[in-house]
Amino acid sequence: MSAAMEGAALPAALPTAVPASGQSPRPDAPLRSLLDRLRGPALALVVPLATLALWHFATANRPYSLVPPPAEVWLALRDMAFGGINDDAFSATLWAHLWASLSRVYGGFALAAAAALPIGLMIGRVPLVRALLDPVLQILRPIPVTAWLPLAMILFGLGATSAFFLVFLGAFYPILVNTVFGVRSVEPRLFEAAAMLGCTGPAQFLRVVLPAALPSIFTGLRLGLGFAWVVIVVGEMTGVQTGLGAVIMEARQLSRTEIVICGMGVIGIAGFVSDWIVMRIGRRLLSWSPSHG
Repeated sequence: MSAAMEGAALPAALPTAVPASGQSPRPDAPLRSLLDRLRGPALALVVPLATLALWHFATANRPYSLVPPPAEVWLALRDMAFGGINDDAFSATLWAHLWASLSRVYGGFALAAAAALPIGLMIGRVPLVRALLDPVLQILRPIPVTAWLPLAMILFGLGATSAFFLVFLGAFYPILVNTVFGVRSVEPRLFEAAAMLGCTGPAQFLRVVLPAALPSIFTGLRLGLGFAWVVIVVGEMTGVQTGLGAVIMEARQLSRTEIVICGMGVIGIAGFVSDWIVMRIGRRLLSWSPSHG
């Protein structure tokens, strides 16, 4: 009798349990969410802060050190940006030099993209174009940009045009190679399916080839823009008066190591922001792609 009463009481007690999905949020849920959002930026700062600490302890209170401490570099950067500290030839010149380098990097990159994208699409898709252009481009591609420096100065003279040309070369081949790779990697069944739906001939470039190759194309654009920032110092060794590369070279001749480090840091930050912009655009346009989600 008691066993039966216990068995009858058990189902009545079950509805009092709260389902897991219906549990009320924990009181510390907002704090945990904030900590989760801050975890990524905090981890990204670990290595830079550790590097700054090592740099400081290795160079502080050493007046004859060839490498200045971080505080001295920071003062030099502030003076380059706003002036009022050293009042020398580098004071309050940062924005003019940054703008000059930005115009050359983005101008050369835009021209490289405008040339490399259609050539890459044709090399990847049209056998005749591939037979004509691919061998020549493969021979020219391994030549470093620094080897083009004397020829660029002969062809275009001293000045911004030579720098523009060298930046163009630095960005051209990464975009081209990745575009060709993306087109050659398009699944053949996509062309068959498009032909069955009435999409044939040149229309397949816009309807099939370009969408399928976009992930590789954006990878090439990111690499090309990164190489454009890499070669800007070489490009601005051609006698230009403004630009971050010109500042670095002039500071090197004057043994102003803190200015050299400032120029390097600004190039790194500008390149990082440029890559972030291209990556955000790629994620927006390629939201359908699992690799760019």
